[in-house]
Amino acid sequence: MNSWLLRGLGMASVHVVTRVVLGLAVTQWPLHGSSLRWLSLALVVLAALLWGGLDGIRDARTAVDEESGADLTMMWLKAAAVAGLLAGAVTWLIGVITDIALGDNTLFFELTSGAAFTVLLVFLPAMLAVAVGRFLVRRKAPATPAHVSPGAAGAAGAAGAVAVGEYANEQDYDVVETAEENYEASEWAYEHGTGQGEDQTPTQQQYANDAPTEVFEAIRPENGK
Repeated sequence: MNSWLLRGLGMASVHVVTRVVLGLAVTQWPLHGSSLRWLSLALVVLAALLWGGLDGIRDARTAVDEESGADLTMMWLKAAAVAGLLAGAVTWLIGVITDIALGDNTLFFELTSGAAFTVLLVFLPAMLAVAVGRFLVRRKAPATPAHVSPGAAGAAGAAGAVAVGEYANEQDYDVVETAEENYEASEWAYEHGTGQGEDQTPTQQQYANDAPTEVFEAIRPENGK
């Protein structure tokens, strides 16, 4: 059974039962007719409020964001139309075949003006309760931007991890590159001695000064040796 049809039948039943109980109560206590009518009206509105509030709470808990929620407006509009037409027809039929004081309204009145009034009694309170139910649930939700879905949040986290990994790889590359330069500088110093040529790089000059290039003392003719 469709959700809107179920709600329409349920609210029609509430309306018919309330009308029948009201007719019996007015017959029993005719001086309290006005108070009893207001009480019956409040019961119908309360039923719509409770049912609509439950729908709003359930929808807010299951929906990912506001745009992905169910279309409760059309559902309750259809339900209110079914409740108004069905309640009007059943109430008229009960008034015809029984002696309960349900009014002297015709079937045409029950299916037009009476049904329209019932539609308002069902639809407006239900939509108000839906809005309140959604608001209460979303107010208690974690402070996460509504437009960011869990998938997007996970993608952002993965992107951050990749960025960190790339940064770490760049640092490793710099360390390796520096080691290679130091190695090349030491090789150059070993081959060309400790002298610092103009074509030497600062790194090569540094390693050339520190690296020993003479194993034995050089023979110098000017000293007589």
